[in-house]
Amino acid sequence: MFGGETDAAGNQKGEHTDSAELIQARLELQAWKCKVEQADRDKSRLIMRKLEEEEEKNKALEKMKELHNKRQDEEKERKQKSQTLKVELARALQRKKDLVDRLKRSKDQLEQKRNEAQRLQHRFKIRADLPDKPVEFVKPKSSGEGDASSSEEPIRGQFRVSQQGALLLKPGQALITFEEEKVLSQVLQMDKCSVSFDDQTLDVKPKRFRTEPTVQFEVHLSVSRSHLDVAEVASAMPRERVEECLALSFSRPSRGGAEVKNVQYKPQKNTARVTFLKPGVAEWLALRGEYSVDLEFQTKVKVFPVFEFELQKFQTSCGVPKRTLLLDGIRDTGDEEEVQDQLEIHFQKPSNGGGEIENTKYCGPGRNVLAFLSPDH
Repeated sequence: MFGGETDAAGNQKGEHTDSAELIQARLELQAWKCKVEQADRDKSRLIMRKLEEEEEKNKALEKMKELHNKRQDEEKERKQKSQTLKVELARALQRKKDLVDRLKRSKDQLEQKRNEAQRLQHRFKIRADLPDKPVEFVKPKSSGEGDASSSEEPIRGQFRVSQQGALLLKPGQALITFEEEKVLSQVLQMDKCSVSFDDQTLDVKPKRFRTEPTVQFEVHLSVSRSHLDVAEVASAMPRERVEECLALSFSRPSRGGAEVKNVQYKPQKNTARVTFLKPGVAEWLALRGEYSVDLEFQTKVKVFPVFEFELQKFQTSCGVPKRTLLLDGIRDTGDEEEVQDQLEIHFQKPSNGGGEIENTKYCGPGRNVLAFLSPDH
């Protein structure tokens, strides 16, 4: 009896213990389930964050790749531009060099042209003082109405200028002019001529020569009898006022003037041109050289004749003399007159192929001589 009761109580106690453990296990299981669920949620959240970070990383990588490509493109473009600029710079430098060379050549050519122009001007320009010579202007006599019209005509003159041929003799050269052309031809047939002195012999070479270019021309001059040029007209008054003052001043008979037809004043040059009604007044006033005028105050001005000139029949020539030859290669013997005399004696002898001499000129050492030749030489 008692043993059976004990087993039942023990079973009840064991069942009670198992139920508590089961409950505890269930609680723990539930706790673990919560933990697992929390872990899953955390894992999902981490996975989502990782995915987001991966996406941001990919975007960053893509952007970095774009920036890298853009940088490469910009670098490439920069290199291309740099290369293009280098090429353009090289072309510009080459073009500059070409322009500098061209400018230098142009300057050299310009300098050559200027030298050539100066040489031609020096060659063709007449540098000589013409002597004063009285000139008498004449005109056909007329009567009646022709006298009035002829008095209004300007004074006209015609002058002819001719330049003599010339040659610059250098040391050791001489010119000999024969009276006959045939003598010159005989002497020129010799290769050289031996001129004997007291103690030595000089070998000289005869040859023809060409003179420097010469010019001849006519100057046609026309001097007005009614117009007068006025200079040094300095005034601060208006142009019309100055013209009125000049007209009044040149109209005064007490000063030698006469009735004025017109006055043209040029303030930029301080000059004027006065036209008189009566011919001859301007001619007479121009001889005085100056005239008193009333501007702001009385002052003297310069007066000049009004003339026009025209160059006509301009001709240049460069010929070979017919009776004059050039001797070259004459050695210095110390006595210039003796050399000239011996040359003249030698070429006067018919036995030496010479003949009668019109003129002889020898140029000694240390100087040059400019020889002028007549047209028939």
